[in-house]
Amino acid sequence: MIKRLLFYFLLILLGILLYHNPNFKTISAGVAILLFGMIMLEEGFKVFTKGPLQNILKSATNKLYKSITTGAMVTALIQSSSLVSVITISFISAGLISLAGGLGLIFGANIGTTATAWLVAGFGLKVKISALALPMLIFGIIFSFQKKVSLKGIGNVLAGLGFFFLGIHYMKEGFDVFKEYIDLSQYAVPGFFGVVVYTGLGIVITTILQSSSATLALILTALAAGQIEYENALALAIGANVGTTITAVLGAIGSNSAGKRLALAHFIFNMVTGLVAIVFIYPLAKLVNNASDFLHIANTNYTLKLALFHTIFNIVGVILMIPFIKKLERILLRFYKERSDKDIDEPKYLNPAVLQFPGAVISALVKESKFLYQNSVFEIVTHALNIHREDVKSDKKLKTVIQDSQTDFHTNVEDLYYTKVKSIYSEIIAYATTAQSTLTLNNKQNKAITDIKIANRKMVETIKDARELNKNITYALSKGNDYLNKEYDSYRKKLVKVLRVIYLFRKEEDAKVYEGKLKDLKKEAKANIKHSNKSIDKLIRKNLITAEMASSLFNDYANVNDMIKKLIEVAELLYGKKDSLFEDNGGD
Repeated sequence: MIKRLLFYFLLILLGILLYHNPNFKTISAGVAILLFGMIMLEEGFKVFTKGPLQNILKSATNKLYKSITTGAMVTALIQSSSLVSVITISFISAGLISLAGGLGLIFGANIGTTATAWLVAGFGLKVKISALALPMLIFGIIFSFQKKVSLKGIGNVLAGLGFFFLGIHYMKEGFDVFKEYIDLSQYAVPGFFGVVVYTGLGIVITTILQSSSATLALILTALAAGQIEYENALALAIGANVGTTITAVLGAIGSNSAGKRLALAHFIFNMVTGLVAIVFIYPLAKLVNNASDFLHIANTNYTLKLALFHTIFNIVGVILMIPFIKKLERILLRFYKERSDKDIDEPKYLNPAVLQFPGAVISALVKESKFLYQNSVFEIVTHALNIHREDVKSDKKLKTVIQDSQTDFHTNVEDLYYTKVKSIYSEIIAYATTAQSTLTLNNKQNKAITDIKIANRKMVETIKDARELNKNITYALSKGNDYLNKEYDSYRKKLVKVLRVIYLFRKEEDAKVYEGKLKDLKKEAKANIKHSNKSIDKLIRKNLITAEMASSLFNDYANVNDMIKKLIEVAELLYGKKDSLFEDNGGD
C-alpha cells in the first residue's frame, strides 16, 4: 500500500515538474531512455546465461577470490548486477552453490557495477555518442526480429547499448540547456554536512530510479555540465551505492530464504561501505587525487575522478568485508532459517527462485526427487515388506534380515502415500512441466527434466504395487501356512536385495560395481516377468496351498519383478546420471 502511494506521489510530482519546467523534459527523457536501454541489455544478456555464464558462475564459487573476481568481471561485461543477483539466488536456492560463494559473487558484482561509471565518464561524455547510438539501434532492431534466439539476444544487447548511449546524450543535452535557466551548483553544500545531505539525496534518487547505474550516469552528466560540485558528486555516488540496497531489500520481501539472505548481505555490505566512505571521504578523495596523478588523469577531469572514487571505495568495502564473510554467513543462516516446521508433504528444494534458469531447475528437481525417494519411497516400500530401513542399510545377511522380520508392521501404505508422497510428487511434476513450457531448453536439458518426471512416476507406481503386496503379505501371515510364508519371504528377500544394492549404489561406494549388479538384477526381473514361478506350480500339485493362495502368489510374482524393474530404473535415472548440466552429488 505504501509503495503504491509513493509511486502515485512520484508520478504526480514528475508531472508537475514537467509542466512547470519544460527544460526538465530532456533530462527526464534521457533518464527514461537510459533505463530502457539497461532493461534491453539485461534481456539480451539473459539469452547467453542459459549455459556458459551459469557454468562460469557455478565453477567460480569454490574459492572466495574466484567468486569475487568472477562476480566483478561478469557484472562489468553484462552491465547488470541485478541479473547476477538473480542467477546467484536461483543457484543458492537449488543448492548449486554455497551461501559464502554467493556472497563472493555479490561483493564482486558491486565492484563490477562501477564499470558503468567508467563507461559513461571515459567514453559516453567524451565523444559524440549519438552518432554511434543510432547505428547500434538500427542493427539491434534488425537482429531482434530474427527467429534465432542468439541473434535476438545480440539484437537486444546492441539496441540496449544504443538506448543507453542515447540516454546519456539526452541527459547531457538537457543539463547543458538546463544551466541556462537554473544553476544547480548554487545549491552546493560544502563541508561534512554537505556530504551527509548529498548522500541522502543519492539514496532518494536511486530508490526512485531503482538503479544505481542510472543514478551514476545522471550524476556524471550533471557533473560534466557543471551543475553539481565535485565534492557533492562524491557524496551522491556514495548515496547511490547505499540506495541500491533499498531496491534489493524491497525485491527480497516476497523472496525465499536465499533471496532474503543475499539482500541482507547486500544491505550490510553497502551500508558498511557507505559509512566508511562518508567517514573517510576526504582521505579517500586525496587518495583519488594521488591515483589520478599516477594514471595521468587531469586534475580537472572530475568525471573520471568520480569513476575512480566509486571504484576505490567499493574495492575498500570488499577488502574490509572479506575477513568477516564466514561470520556473516553464520549470522545470515541464523537470521533467516529455513522453516523447521515445514509439513512433511512440502517441497524442500522447489521455490519460485529456482524457476529462473534451466540448470537450477534441473538440480532442484533432482534433489527433490532424491529426497522423496530416500525419505519417503524407501521407507514406505521397506515398511510394506515389514522390514526396518536400518536392516536394509546394514551388512546383515539377507536371510537373517528376513528371518528376524516376521512381525506385521500394520503399515497403511495408502495413508503414507497421501501424507508423504502425493503432494510433493504433484509439485515436482508441476515444476518440471512449468520449466519445460516457460524456459528455453536445449535437447539435453529437456530430456533431463523428462527423465525426472519418469523417475517420479515410477516411484508412485512402485508404492501402489507395494500396497497390493503388503495386503497379501498380511494375508499370508494371518493364514499361518508355512509354505505360503516361505514364498512371500523369498519375494521380500528379492526386494530387500535390490533396495540394498540401490542404497550402496547411491552412496557411491564402488558405484560401478553396484551399477553392474543392478543391471543383472534388472535383467533377471525382466526374464522372470515372462516366465511362471515353478515352485508355485509344485505347491499347487501337492495341495500344500489353496487356489486362493496360489492366485495371490502368481499375481505378486509378476508384481515383485515389476517393482524390482521400476526401482532399478528410478535409481538409474536419478543416481546414474553423471553428465548432467550441473552434476549433483547429493548425499544420503
